[in-house]
Amino acid sequence: MEEKEKEVILTLEGLNKLEKELEYLKTVRRREVAERIKQALEFGDISENSEYEDAKNEQGFIEGRILAIEKMLRNARVIDEQDVTLDEVSVGSKVSLFDLETGEQVEYTIVGSTEADPAHFKISNESPVGKALLGRKSGEEVEVRAPVGTLRYRVTAISK
Repeated sequence: MEEKEKEVILTLEGLNKLEKELEYLKTVRRREVAERIKQALEFGDISENSEYEDAKNEQGFIEGRILAIEKMLRNARVIDEQDVTLDEVSVGSKVSLFDLETGEQVEYTIVGSTEADPAHFKISNESPVGKALLGRKSGEEVEVRAPVGTLRYRVTAISK
């Protein structure tokens, strides 16, 4: 029985980023690695040639990444900014939160798991916080069970 491939939720920005990475890998990186392999082969005996081994390993990594990106793009559902409402939190929403424990204000953008980048306040819709926020409205309080304990927030604003 064939396994159904998982849908990949992307913003337009995330789609463009993946397409650019794919193009770069196919045009620039493939050529660079092929050239490294060719140079390493010119050294002769490949049985103890670490340059050749490194280049072959890198080639395998690049080809694997190309296949992974192509699969993501095949299964992509792009979130249209026009479909993001300001009524409730959804993928593509920017959510301002008031931390009821610390009194701090924080803003997250809810994205698909492929685009998640917590260091830049982009959290996955599949993460504990992202999952708990989906469908919430401005003014609602939310409790999130996370590995660090229970987090409590109030949704203060929803924007695009």
